[in-house]
Formats: sequence, C-alpha cells, structure tokens
Amino acid sequence: MKQHLLLLLALAASSSFAAAPPHKEVLQGPFADGPAVTKACLACHEKEATDFMTSSHWTWELEQKLPDRTVKRGKKNAINNFCVSISGNEPRCTVCHAGYGWKDNTFDFKDETKVDCLVCHDTTGSYVKTVAGEAMGNIDLTRIAQNVGKPVRDNCGSCHFYGGGGDAVKHGDLDSSMAYPNRELDVHMNADGNDFQCQDCHQTTEHQISGNAMGVSPGGDDHIGCENCHDKAPHANKRLNAHVETVACQTCHIPFFAREEATKLTWDWSTAGKDLPESEDEFGRHTYLKKKGSFTWGKMVKPSYAWYNGHANAYMPGDKMDPSKVTKLAYPLGDIGDAKARIYPFKVHTGKQVYDKKNHIFLNPKTYGKGGYWSDFDWDKAIRLGMEASESMKAAGATYSGEYDFAPTEMWWRINHMVSPKENALKCNECHSANGRLDWKALGYDGDPMKVKTGARHAK
Repeated sequence: MKQHLLLLLALAASSSFAAAPPHKEVLQGPFADGPAVTKACLACHEKEATDFMTSSHWTWELEQKLPDRTVKRGKKNAINNFCVSISGNEPRCTVCHAGYGWKDNTFDFKDETKVDCLVCHDTTGSYVKTVAGEAMGNIDLTRIAQNVGKPVRDNCGSCHFYGGGGDAVKHGDLDSSMAYPNRELDVHMNADGNDFQCQDCHQTTEHQISGNAMGVSPGGDDHIGCENCHDKAPHANKRLNAHVETVACQTCHIPFFAREEATKLTWDWSTAGKDLPESEDEFGRHTYLKKKGSFTWGKMVKPSYAWYNGHANAYMPGDKMDPSKVTKLAYPLGDIGDAKARIYPFKVHTGKQVYDKKNHIFLNPKTYGKGGYWSDFDWDKAIRLGMEASESMKAAGATYSGEYDFAPTEMWWRINHMVSPKENALKCNECHSANGRLDWKALGYDGDPMKVKTGARHAK
C-alpha cells in the first residue's frame, strides 16, 4: 500500500499530472475529521509526524536552563499575565495547538494520529480550528488535504498573530497586518519586495523550527539573528558600525511596534466581576470586560530597552513572590558589564493577577468552561478547580490556602519583527538628545555616553 501511494505521488509530480495538485490522486477522501486526514498523511509521512512530536510546537514545553536550575517550561506550564495558564482551560487555549483533542491533562502526546498536519500546510486559506484544536466541522477537509503545501505567513499567523486571546494582544510585533505587509511595515516580509516567509529566518530541520519566544522559553537557545544574513559591520558609516558592539540591530531598525493594530499593554484582573459598563478606546479595543477586567492598549508604541545577553529568567509555578513588589514573570538577563549583552527593544506587558495571600505564590485559576470564572464569577471556586487541574502546581508542591488577592506583574517580550526600511531607522538625536528615548542611567551609564565619558565599553 505504501509503495502504491509513493508511486502515485511520483506520478503526481510528473508532467502528466502537472495541472493537478500533487496530493489529489492520493488523498481522495472523504474525511470525517482532522485525525482521519492525518491517518492518510501517515501512510507516506510517518517520520515527519514522529519528528514533529519531539518539537515544542507539539509538546508545548522545552527543557531549558535558567540561572539557578534546569526546568521544563513552555505554554504548557508557564504562568503569564494574559490568561494566566492553560491548566484547566485546555479546550480554549489549545485551539492553537498543532494537534487534535487536547481537552485536559489526559491528552496523549504519543498518539501520532492527533498531529494536525493541515494547520501548517493548508494552502487554501479555508482551514479553521476550534475548541480543543479540532478542525471546524463545516470545512471541506478533502479539498484542503488535496492542496497542502509549504507553510506561508498565514499558516504561522493563524496562531502567532492571535496569541493571548486576539489579534495583536501578546507580542506587539506580530499581528494580522504582518500577513501581507508593505515595505514600511516590514522590509523583510514586504509582500511586494523580499516577501520572506517565516521559515526563511526560522529555518527548520526535521520539523524543528528554530527560534524561541522569550516569554515561554527564556532559557532556550535562539539560533536566529541578523548576523545570519548581514555582516557584523553592515554600515558604510564607521560610527554606526561601532554601535553594533553594544546595540542590537532591532533597537535602531524597529523604532515602533504595533504600527497598524493596537496591542495590549496592561491587563488588570482585580477589576473583573464588577457590574461596570463595557467600554472601548479610540482603537476600538475593549478597556473593560466583566469576565476579564481592565485593559489598556497602544499603537505606534516605543519599545522599552534593556540589556540582553541571549538568556533570560522566569517565574515558575510554585515560586515564592513578594506581593509588595512587581514580579517579573519573564525578563532578559544582562547588564552594562556583560560583554555578551547588547541593548534590545522589548514590549513590556504589565498585569495584576491573583495570588495566594498566605503562601505567596501566583495561583492558577480555571477561567473557561464549567465552574470557571467566566461562567460563575467566583474566584475561590475558579482557583480551586484550576489548582486541582495543574500538574505543574502539584509537582511544585504548591497549594491554595483559601485566601487570595491580586499583585502586580511584568512580562518582557523581545521585539524582532516590523523592521523598518533603513531610511526610517532611528536617527542619532532620537537617542542622543535631552529627550532621547534611552534611559541611560537605567542602562548603567553615568549619562549619555556621547556626552559623559564612562570609560571602556562596559565600564560603569
């Protein structure tokens, strides 16, 4: 059977079949659901499924080194300051998992028929996922399966543009405007110019996609950098090239993020549940929802800047926190004295979220589904259900005392997309002036290094 299918694929690639999609003769359907398509794919692509099942796009976790420990961390167990955690909320969160049927913590990560091939390889633009990552019931799976191909930005964007619950919510430099950007929005992905697809930078071998988001993979190795394509001294101007030692390319070449779609900047859960009128801002974005609390949004946002040496740290489930201080849930490492660090741009998302008043840990509430906060508006019930569902909380020995309150948090997201054309890069006076955008003292300098001599490259 497998040899027969391979022969058909070979014929499909020949000139006699050139006018037909190469999978049309093989994947004839009909297909009852997504797993049925995957079973057909496995006849020829079992290795591809096996490879994919070792990737963080499937496991939603990655073993990584933080400064004081080695952890397994990812979307699967991270505490964030958006929707807080997927534990107990899997059906809603796993709409974006590249698999089928992840409804709770009993999901079988070893079942290759649960791999969703179509979400990455659909070329029709008609594939839609729904609760627990299942394929929507009214789509033509046969047509979609017969027209699979290499991923394009729309495939990746179907999840990465909408992370955190909606368009532009999470990253700030990834949103629906990046599907077909013009040159001013992104010089690399310019649909009429370079037209880079995501995998042009996120190069992929055996379904292992390079690159990690710092928020969920702070200790992951990132093999993507401007130097992969550009010289280390890319400018004709020697003074500009001298900046490369201390300033990341992104800092000058991404002067703003959220340039066309407003991104969420703050999320305050402490106001949720109140009978206040729902409201919107000038961008048409909600500023209050009873089930989620209060938000602020920004458009054409100037990044925050910090030293980053390629490594980061993060809060893990069960870690102690101080409610009187802002807890950084994910943040860059490095300082002016670190020879490997450079100044990078970041989106900083601030939140106020539920914690245990006695145990001083951030809690894992169930928000979605039966008994969840969005249904019953009962924090105590939501916390008990969420903590019971969280394997990572149990592994950490974390428990709920029965007393909760809300505490401030930050998450730092590195800005890498929305690269401006060189003529729109930052000019000298945008940093080196009285009202420049860099806080030199916060970065460890005595003042503007163009005016205040601070010694050697990393001397304080």
